[in-house]
Amino acid sequence: MLVLSRKKGESIVIQDHIEVTVLAVEGDTVRIGISAPKHIDIFRQEIYASIQDANRESATPLAANIEAFMERLRKMENKKD
Repeated sequence: MLVLSRKKGESIVIQDHIEVTVLAVEGDTVRIGISAPKHIDIFRQEIYASIQDANRESATPLAANIEAFMERLRKMENKKD
């Protein structure tokens, strides 16, 4: 992990396309602004983790769905006979 110190109004640049700017520092809270191309998604970490969880759940087949699929395959096999 790269650790940098920045003051209000200062920025860092990531691979020529992403700029992160410190907008304000208020107590323990730091407000940052991020400029990036539109094709780059930017999420808060907790939102990103929630999206990843939802994607994993939707990609996991349910036992009932598998059984229904297997039943359709059996019926297709029976029609061939």
